[in-house]
Amino acid sequence: MIYQLKREQQLYCDINSAWDFFSSPHNLSHITPKGMGFVVLSNLPEADIYKGMIIDYTVSPVLGIPMKWQTQITEVNYKKSFTDFQEKGPYKLWRHHHEFVPNEKGVLMIDTVDYELPFGIIGKMVHRLMVKRKLAYIFDYRYQVLEQLFNPLKY
Repeated sequence: MIYQLKREQQLYCDINSAWDFFSSPHNLSHITPKGMGFVVLSNLPEADIYKGMIIDYTVSPVLGIPMKWQTQITEVNYKKSFTDFQEKGPYKLWRHHHEFVPNEKGVLMIDTVDYELPFGIIGKMVHRLMVKRKLAYIFDYRYQVLEQLFNPLKY
């Protein structure tokens, strides 16, 4: 079964600042909970992301056990959107679309993640018992970090 997680967040910044931050894989570890042990392994240039870019990570989502994860940037619409797709990792399907919509307040960021777990009925049970909550926790954490980074005047 394919699940979808969708989040929106208003960022009080210009499109250049939003794009520069989110299109850099080096910033992922800053917006991922520390307990996840998220590390970008790829030696990537500070240049813009591009279609076909491969990014390798390790992440420890359960019991501190490290897992390798590899994504590929499959779509880039400069300063509008990009999509990363899991090539190797824990999911049967992982497609994360990042969209940036300039507006009068700054930029509306929209994350849409389509994902599926392996192992059929067992995967469905694991999703219900653990994965759905874990993903919500990760994206809630991101929301709070991004609020502090991009919307400090709200606090």
